[in-house]
Amino acid sequence: MSDPVRLELSGLDLSDMKVGCLGADPDPGWHDFADTITFEQRNKVDHDRMTDMRLNVVEVLDGAQDAMIVCLGRSRVENFGLLARACQMVPPQALIIVTGQKNAGVDSFLRQVRKILPVGEVLSKAHGKLFTIDTPAEAAEVTRDWFDAAQPSPIEGGWITAPGMFSADAPDAGSIRLAEHFSDRIGGAVADLGAGWGWLSAQLLATAPEVTSLSLYEADGNALDAARRNVVDERAGFHWADVTALNGSASFDWVISNPPFHHGRAAEPALGQAFIQAAARLLKPGGKALFVANRQLPYEAQLTESFKKWQEIPGPGAFKVFEAERPIKR
Repeated sequence: MSDPVRLELSGLDLSDMKVGCLGADPDPGWHDFADTITFEQRNKVDHDRMTDMRLNVVEVLDGAQDAMIVCLGRSRVENFGLLARACQMVPPQALIIVTGQKNAGVDSFLRQVRKILPVGEVLSKAHGKLFTIDTPAEAAEVTRDWFDAAQPSPIEGGWITAPGMFSADAPDAGSIRLAEHFSDRIGGAVADLGAGWGWLSAQLLATAPEVTSLSLYEADGNALDAARRNVVDERAGFHWADVTALNGSASFDWVISNPPFHHGRAAEPALGQAFIQAAARLLKPGGKALFVANRQLPYEAQLTESFKKWQEIPGPGAFKVFEAERPIKR
């Protein structure tokens, strides 16, 4: 999680250095470091925001750096993997800066790091913490287990996932519920909006032989990389995209979607509503869509605004499935 304010308060001099940053959010405070830091951002939504902020942002940070900044996120295993990767990207005695919020586990992270790496300055401020590491020559070697644990690997069923992805341990219950309603009546050109690591798309392709093409749209670049390995059907195409910003020609016969309703830690029901709007824009006039949502999420009004006809498919449990058709073009 980004904290440029705490970095500024630290007084660390990063001028005249080639500095890479992993895990940063699109915080306006990064403007003060725009000429110094190259940011890796694999989430397309945040990548586009950081581009609009005129930050130096890339999808994948490659090559050696003079110093690294690691911003901690929600996944503990992914955080350790990012630090291990930072250790591989800098020379001995280079500076690594780690920053994170207490509710993201920065205190326990620091305690674990101290066991194998030399921690220097520690700065606490408000609800977060920043600490530095003077990278020893053996840093990449001693953090190898952390790096390996964060790499994509098979879960039950042979699916490839990695820590930090949505539902990385198993297919989520909402997607399983939606897949129960797939059948051979689904055909033509199909889009999977928010495809994740590809489980839902794989189920559709196995169920619906009349599908001629399936376009997987996903903002998480790591998840999309996994989807390429999990969905090997030649009908599949892969798109790193902010679904809410899609505004192409109405070219799809069907849309399937398990819309997200979080960005970062904050719950954002409007995000799922924006997915419904995107589906209506992308569908042909006679197109249809299948959505799944947690039962408490308020999607019905948006469905009425975006489609001439929709219904909830009856079923038990914590999820509701909607079928919508005849999108309203605005």
